[in-house]
Amino acid sequence: MNRTAVRTVAAAAALAATAIALPSASATGTPASGSVALTASNAFLTSALRSGIAAVPLPTATGSYNGATGATATFPVTGGNAVLARYYGSVTLGGGIAFADALTGKIVCFHQVSLSARSQELSAVPDGGTTPVNLFEFGGDTVISNIGVKPETLTGDADIPADGAAYLDQALGTTFFTANQAVGSLSATYTPAS
Repeated sequence: MNRTAVRTVAAAAALAATAIALPSASATGTPASGSVALTASNAFLTSALRSGIAAVPLPTATGSYNGATGATATFPVTGGNAVLARYYGSVTLGGGIAFADALTGKIVCFHQVSLSARSQELSAVPDGGTTPVNLFEFGGDTVISNIGVKPETLTGDADIPADGAAYLDQALGTTFFTANQAVGSLSATYTPAS
């Protein structure tokens, strides 16, 4: 069964369930917490750097590098209403990410980062714009925590979707990015507000 069919079945099951407790947008106790980490593999980093492409996290996101796994940008959770295991809602994240092309001299910066539980895509709004761009998506090996488990987790391969690749190529004046391009891995850890 393909990923779209699994999502459709999960969504139908979620609607059929009569006792779904969704997080309240006006929760006043503990705020939502967690993070989303995007790791670019060494293979992707090498290919990108050879093409003059670099990406860096922008505050309040943080960056790190591990020789075995690659470079990681970590975005802190700032809010949201997601139920990851039910493909419902979204998680809002702090920070941003900048992409630069040393060959063309162009840079594009993104903020207003969010993770859609429904589409399992990490999107952000380019500075000066209003429309989010789907920059990364979870690939075929995605694993979601069980319903009711806290914190909720979502882990898997990271790919660049077709619309994100087209946007980055146009904005940077390059042909480096391609649809379904393997980047590395994505990992989300999210505890809803209570």
